[in-house]
Amino acid sequence: MYDNDDKPPLFSSWNIWYVLVVLILAALILFFYYLTKKFS
Repeated sequence: MYDNDDKPPLFSSWNIWYVLVVLILAALILFFYYLTKKFS
């Protein structure tokens, strides 16, 4: 019924997207942690 062979956009694997999202979230957390320490 559904075709599950969809390729993700830009990358060859969904795992690359998952890693990229986790790294971006970690970078945001570190960035806001730094801002909190700097301005508190």
